[in-house]
Amino acid sequence: MTDPFVDVHLDLPDRRAGKVRVSYALPEERRLFVTTDRLSAFDRIIAGVPWKGQVLNQLAAWWFDQTADLVANHISVLPANVVAQPDPNVTIAAAARPLPVEVIVRGHITGVTSTSLWRRYAEGARTIYGYTFPDGLRKNTELPAPIITPTTKAEAGEHDEALTCADVTERGLVDPAVWEEVQAAALAVFERGRQVAAAAGLILADTKYEFGLAPDGTPMLIDELHTPDSSRFWVAESYPGRLAADEEPESLDKEVIRRALADAGYRGDGAPPALDGAVWEATAARYIDAYERLTGTPFEPGSYPVEPRLTANVEEYLR
Repeated sequence: MTDPFVDVHLDLPDRRAGKVRVSYALPEERRLFVTTDRLSAFDRIIAGVPWKGQVLNQLAAWWFDQTADLVANHISVLPANVVAQPDPNVTIAAAARPLPVEVIVRGHITGVTSTSLWRRYAEGARTIYGYTFPDGLRKNTELPAPIITPTTKAEAGEHDEALTCADVTERGLVDPAVWEEVQAAALAVFERGRQVAAAAGLILADTKYEFGLAPDGTPMLIDELHTPDSSRFWVAESYPGRLAADEEPESLDKEVIRRALADAGYRGDGAPPALDGAVWEATAARYIDAYERLTGTPFEPGSYPVEPRLTANVEEYLR
């Protein structure tokens, strides 16, 4: 399996290249986001996962449909910013100013990175992100109720700086009224995500949400939603036995890469070690498996070359 798509350069103003996608300004306060197959683990660009961009782009749009009623009706006036998807690699979204915090919702005690709940617990901390945990917890056990553990974005200070919910407002990072709305939305969308995942035989263990403000100040849910890059998905049937054996559940997300790097002794400092190509192929297969289990439809990658088709579709949409 190979994916020739690396990047797309369109003749549009205000091109911004992020870690895993490129965006362009559009008229009427919109932006066009082009996915890539790059993967960032331990906040590093590690390599390319075949078909990753298309899987994540299409899956995120599908998830926004699954949560549209929550976002539009139950959580005040909080909207999602997806406008259209004229190409498998492209999302057109309403422009938003991202909030300076990432909102992590955790349903289990997991992780291998320095800011993960399990890593800090295993190192002896018992008050983490403002929550107090008892002694004797085991890795990957379900928490009594999901919790929110905010972190700063790179633009707002030390990247992945651990915050409490109180820190977010006390440090003036987010207006208190907006932060209340964001927390309510995050928990509601996470609960819907767990329900949908369970129906597909998966466990949504934790996830990252990003929120922003529309030009009129309205909070909105932005970026990816419940993809193998932003969420931890476990195969439900593997969970009980592996938990009892102190083994990792079968996962369908980029934790496969994190674990492979951690097993090689990497913790995020310096250049990551090279991984066998089979790891990338296996990761791609897991991403596609997650897409197909969740949506109930086979993954059908778009045809190539991408750029001419993408340009034509976007121009047609903008007419």
